[in-house]
Amino acid sequence: MTQPKISLSQVEHVARLARLELSEADKERMRRELDGILSYIDTLRALQTDGVEPTSHAVPLTNVMREDEPRPSVPQTDMLANAPDPSGEFFRVPRIIEE
Repeated sequence: MTQPKISLSQVEHVARLARLELSEADKERMRRELDGILSYIDTLRALQTDGVEPTSHAVPLTNVMREDEPRPSVPQTDMLANAPDPSGEFFRVPRIIEE
């Protein structure tokens, strides 16, 4: 059996930093899971990546948004017709700042 990559005291330290209260069973479960993650990272580090171009995405992305073109907006009177409490040409909203 291989030596664990993370100790129980390190798990307790991380839990304390994250302000988590873990039971003994949870600490051991987290130690095993973190050990598995660190082992997988070692597997990834062992891969030969010479000659592989860096990418920001695994698959090509295309912009699905339309071009931003000016066009007429809804008339102000139509917008205010649905307002529950209009004030002249403005929307009245409840005060949220306490004095």
